[in-house]
Amino acid sequence: MARLRRMRVWAALGAAVTLMLAGCTSSPQRTHSPRTMGVPASGTEDMGREPPASLRQGGTLTLATSQWVTQYNVNQAAGSIGEAAEIDSLVEPKLFRRDAKGVPHANPDYLLSAAVTGTAPQTVTYRLNPHARWSDGKPLGFDDFAAQWKALGRGDDRYLVADPSGYDQVSEVRRGARANEVQVVFRSPYADWQRLFDPLFPASATSTPEQFNNGWRARIPVTAGPFTIASMDRTTQSVTAVPDPAWWGTRPRLDKVVFRALLPAAALQAYLNGEIDAVNAATAEAYQQLRSAPDSTVRIGSAWDEVHVSLNGAGGPLADIAVRHAVQRAVNRKALADVAAEGLPVGVPLLGNHIYMTNQPGYADNSGPWGTFDPAEAARLLDRAGWTSPGAGRPRVKDGRPLKLRFVIAESTNRLGLDLAQLLQQMLGQVGIGVEIQKVPADDYGPKYLDVGNFDLAIFRFTDLTYPSQAQAVYRMPRGKQSFQNYGRISDAALDDLLQRASATLDPVAAARLYNQADAEIWRLGHDVELYQRPQMTAVRKGLANFGVPGLGDIDFGTVGWTS
Repeated sequence: MARLRRMRVWAALGAAVTLMLAGCTSSPQRTHSPRTMGVPASGTEDMGREPPASLRQGGTLTLATSQWVTQYNVNQAAGSIGEAAEIDSLVEPKLFRRDAKGVPHANPDYLLSAAVTGTAPQTVTYRLNPHARWSDGKPLGFDDFAAQWKALGRGDDRYLVADPSGYDQVSEVRRGARANEVQVVFRSPYADWQRLFDPLFPASATSTPEQFNNGWRARIPVTAGPFTIASMDRTTQSVTAVPDPAWWGTRPRLDKVVFRALLPAAALQAYLNGEIDAVNAATAEAYQQLRSAPDSTVRIGSAWDEVHVSLNGAGGPLADIAVRHAVQRAVNRKALADVAAEGLPVGVPLLGNHIYMTNQPGYADNSGPWGTFDPAEAARLLDRAGWTSPGAGRPRVKDGRPLKLRFVIAESTNRLGLDLAQLLQQMLGQVGIGVEIQKVPADDYGPKYLDVGNFDLAIFRFTDLTYPSQAQAVYRMPRGKQSFQNYGRISDAALDDLLQRASATLDPVAAARLYNQADAEIWRLGHDVELYQRPQMTAVRKGLANFGVPGLGDIDFGTVGWTS
């Protein structure tokens, strides 16, 4: 599946699993881990922490991405993927860095301070580091904040945005009392204000719809980070970043960071061959090979990471809520979570919530009947919706049309994702819902399928929702051609209102109550089939410091390096 850090965005599944369920074959035998444990506590990190000054100066870090990135503006609809955000984090301003518990802290490389300086209306004052400059020589400042708000928060549909939430609650961006001050004024309180303008993008390359939508296609035109892009090689599908000599902060320890686009099986083999320095270990097949690999260690923690099946309610059979409910009731979610957990040393819990992970404060299981496996009830729902069964093993029919759904998956999906898709195909087939699995190129999965609603079913991940208000982009009502990240276009006014009220509630206990009401509505609407909380396991080369599983926090590539 796919994934993205820092914002709620989609990511593809990657790696493999040993599978033994009725009617589905994969590996001939089950594997067992030497130990099992529950889910690590929320915000548990495993990074190989070392003081950056103690690390060797120099060296290369080579990492794999599951696809070639074609859009580096992560605020643009096609840019909301993990690989784009990860590369951007080396070269664009991160105003805040989250610690392992998800608490944001102002990044002194860019901010002298940032605080709420007024409450009626809520006003946030940013004091920018006067040394912070874009690669075109311009200082970071008011123009950049104003351009980002204009693109994301003013409702101008010429800007194809991934997530306007928060920005659409801003009433004004104005200059502060000093040259390096910017003030952001909200029309109503907004609890998660630290997530806005982070990353900050340059006004010089985002001010017009053309710049915003197309100026970052397969390129990064302006930077302001500890690294700069040395090359983007489409032929070898690799991106190389090197320290920026104009960087005003502490010099990075690494001489080079290389990203190579590799499908999951190829990435695993490349790691075992010593060609890359980290790889996903969170599937049975990968873990069995990696746990005893030489010169390697598996780091384990806990992050915000979920796996689900999106349902497209914009057309076709799934436009009918009864059919969506039938799909929910026909899926044995526990069996799928058990498949994902097989052979791993950590728990893989079933999720009953779209906004909070099972080990987070605020979590409640709101799945109700919609998350309960009941194929007999699924059949009754389909009967009442007019879909009649012509006999076992055949799709139901209505008005002469068979009940068939197209399950679109990216070719970068690993064996686990393929196994889950095949099991879902079997489960739905048992109640008369035909499913065709269509594998598409990884580079096309977002722009040609997910973003434009060209699917009935799709399995992928949302990651790093440490700010609950980020759920708005995924579950809000679409606007015209803008689906934001609500790829299946399923929502209603009640859900919109609950999410809006929750994001404007400053008391975290009261906000969690509203978010849980919103989550119950997400389940009732049949937005998706929520599956499980994905484990966090990464294999890294021994000697690699300050890299691995950051809990609910961020990886600071400026501090990553080698101990020897």
